[in-house]
Amino acid sequence: MSSNLDKLKALTIRLERRLKLQEKASFIVKQSPQSTIISEEGHSNKVLSGNIPFDGNVMKRVEINCDNVRDENIDRVHELYIKLKIYDKSPLFEHIFLYKAMNLSGIGLKEDDFGEVREGKYIQIIAITYEPDKNGKKKAKNISLGYFGKAETLDVILKNEIIEFVLRWRYEKAFQNVEHYKDLIEKVDVP
Repeated sequence: MSSNLDKLKALTIRLERRLKLQEKASFIVKQSPQSTIISEEGHSNKVLSGNIPFDGNVMKRVEINCDNVRDENIDRVHELYIKLKIYDKSPLFEHIFLYKAMNLSGIGLKEDDFGEVREGKYIQIIAITYEPDKNGKKKAKNISLGYFGKAETLDVILKNEIIEFVLRWRYEKAFQNVEHYKDLIEKVDVP
C-alpha cells in the first residue's frame, strides 16, 4: 500500500475519531450541569471546559472546533470537485451533497481491500439517489459523476484523489446527519 493511501487512511481514522468526540462532547454538555459552553462571537464553535465525569473517568479538558474541520473538509472537497471535473456531471457544487450516498466502482474502500484497484474494472465515482418508480416506490438510481478509465492505467495520485474525494464527501454527509439529529433532539421536550 502506498504511503499516500496510508496517509489518507490515517486522515479518515482521525476524522472519524473527531466526529465521535464531537458527538460525545455534545452528549456530555447536555447531561453534565458542571460543564460550561463558551461560544466564540458569531461562530457555532463549541469549547467544552472543566472537569467532566464520563464513563467513570474524568476528562480534564476537551476542546472541539468542528467548524474549522468541517470548513477545511468542504474546501478540499471543492478543490477535488474541480480537479476531478465533477462539475461536468454536476455543475453546481452544492448539489453534490443532495445525493444520498457515494461510492467507487473499481477501487476498494473496505478495510480489507482499501485502495486496491480491481483489474479489468473501470474506475467511476458513483452517486446514489432514490427516485420513485412508476408505482411510486422509491428505487435507487446510480449516477456516474466521473469516469477515469481502466483500473490498470490509473495514475496512483489520481487514484488517491478519487478516494479522498469520496471519503471527504462522506465525511461532510456525516456532519450533515449529526446536525440533522441534533436539531431533532432539540425539538424533543425533555424535562
